[in-house]
Amino acid sequence: MAENLDRRTQRLADLTKTQRERLSHIDFKLYFLGELRRADVVDRFGTGPAGATRDIALYREIAPENLELDSSDKVYRPTPAFKPLFKHNPRRVLTALTQGYGEGLGELLGDEAQPMLRCEVPNALSLPKMSVLAPITRAINRGKAVRLGYTSIDSGHTERELVPLALVDIGIRWHVRAFDRRRKQFRDFVFTRMDEPVVLEDSSVQREETAEFDMQWSRIIELELVPHPEHPSPEIVKMDYEFPEEGVLRVRVRAANAGYMLRRWSVDCSSDHHLRGLEYALWLRDPLALYGASNALLAPGYQAPRSDREIKAL
Repeated sequence: MAENLDRRTQRLADLTKTQRERLSHIDFKLYFLGELRRADVVDRFGTGPAGATRDIALYREIAPENLELDSSDKVYRPTPAFKPLFKHNPRRVLTALTQGYGEGLGELLGDEAQPMLRCEVPNALSLPKMSVLAPITRAINRGKAVRLGYTSIDSGHTERELVPLALVDIGIRWHVRAFDRRRKQFRDFVFTRMDEPVVLEDSSVQREETAEFDMQWSRIIELELVPHPEHPSPEIVKMDYEFPEEGVLRVRVRAANAGYMLRRWSVDCSSDHHLRGLEYALWLRDPLALYGASNALLAPGYQAPRSDREIKAL
């Protein structure tokens, strides 16, 4: 059996990237939707019927036990012995099932990707405008600075020069981690508060403005999460979050994002686990792990060791 698996792995490795993508799609259709038609390959990749037939034949050659032809419907279906050829990323699978394919590429009006199954996904209340996002992502990719207008709670509307480093999704909004040349520090900037960003082609980025000098971004914190001591069904919590046998879920996050993530996950970060409600299924076993994280006070129930520490408005 192990020899067969090694031979199969080598066979897949010998294929071109395009061939693996098509076989992965065949694998996906069989595994998650339980059926495959030749038209599925044609529609997804724009190949002709003959090309789709060759792809299916290649899949059958590599994994003959994975599919069988249902002659009544002229559909291939997975067999009871089916085992996926590829390791499918859960997030990408769920995105494909709920939003269809497309990978963010432009669609013709009225020709948007459709969900593959009936599903319900909450609408995002805050998304960046593409005219704002595009200059920022270009700057990140090319290592450039940008000039833009920014509205903050403490300063109102000002003009800023930023060196953007990374995009961050905190669940309720997107922001960019960037070096602020005005304040000479790394901070988080919300996309919806930006206007008219322009990439500064002739402005050199200094070494101290790069990610390696952002200590909050570079510092990795290990969080030890356990079922909330007051939760009525800790065993179900362990099932929900796939706890290891030792009963402690260890998650590594950047210090710059720790408070956001703990709030997103509704983790009780109080030292005495005093927060109540079924939404608090998890408790941070050692709140001191957050010491020094710039946005630690966003974590539910967390109290800084120093009482005078305040979170700065963006």
